[in-house]
Amino acid sequence: MQKDQAKEVKIRPAYVAIPVLIGIGVVVWLFWGEFGNFNWRAICFTPAVALWLMLAVVAVAGREAGYMWRYRRLTDGDLSWWQSFKVCMLCEFTSAVTPTAVGGSSLAMVFMNREGINMGRGTALMIITLFLDELFFVVSCPLIVALTGFSDLFGTMNVEFSVGLKWTFWGVYALIAAWAALLFVGIIAKPQWLKRSLAALFSLPLLRRWKRRAARMAVNMEAASVEARSKPVRWWVEAFAATALSWCCRYVLVCFLFLAFVPGCDSWLVFARQGVIWLLLLVCPTPGGSGVSEWLFNEYYADMVATAQVALVVALIWRLLSYYVYLVAGIAVIPSWLRDKKRR
Repeated sequence: MQKDQAKEVKIRPAYVAIPVLIGIGVVVWLFWGEFGNFNWRAICFTPAVALWLMLAVVAVAGREAGYMWRYRRLTDGDLSWWQSFKVCMLCEFTSAVTPTAVGGSSLAMVFMNREGINMGRGTALMIITLFLDELFFVVSCPLIVALTGFSDLFGTMNVEFSVGLKWTFWGVYALIAAWAALLFVGIIAKPQWLKRSLAALFSLPLLRRWKRRAARMAVNMEAASVEARSKPVRWWVEAFAATALSWCCRYVLVCFLFLAFVPGCDSWLVFARQGVIWLLLLVCPTPGGSGVSEWLFNEYYADMVATAQVALVVALIWRLLSYYVYLVAGIAVIPSWLRDKKRR
């Protein structure tokens, strides 16, 4: 199994080229009329802009620091900071080249195994990281809605887009909440009950073809339960705090970009709308959300940006710092990771 999974992380040019082409293609489609008469004078690069851009880079570092902290906590310090960094970069890279509905964390146990973590334990920790990410959205999204209000959070210049966005948001939130509840039952509350329920459910004629996969999922959740239920409350609090730090840094990144190019913007509204965008991107079918994220960003923030030229600059820098940088980082880290694997 270990060798089969290792093959899945082999780099192919198409893995990188396809999401890049999709993203660039959508940007060109959205801003086609702006490229020919783009006026750089409309974009003022002042010392204040440079400061906000530096803080945006700090937010990117904070995102990874949160994930590194989480891996350090989950493994009880068995992974060093450098090893945690490598695992983070590999997960980010696989997230960038696979549909976001799949996610790069699904191979985290392979990456942790190469750093000395037992495959079984790594699988258990991977499921726990998945639960922590879903739990963050289950907790944070209602808070964002309560503190922002429907009219501001979902009110844009395009009424049809606003209505569709609102219903899609709650639909995806319901799916995430159900998945988080299932993970909670499977790894904390009633792992044996879930195992028996899955066995009974997938014994039905229509679902029997997936019975072996369901059994394997139940075994993995049972292993995660053994790991999770043995940990103190402080361990969980710290792991969730690291998760929250990482996700909040993703949101704050866009706040800094707006403060750089859209002075006087409502920073909280920018932050809150990021919560909506990232929730929707969790179920995006394209690699790393390419295409969908650019379109969604442009439509959702259109009422907060004065000109399409400013929107283009903000959108490009956002994707550069939140997506393309991980393609480059992954390409840089994976060769050394494979060489290290070969030596071992």
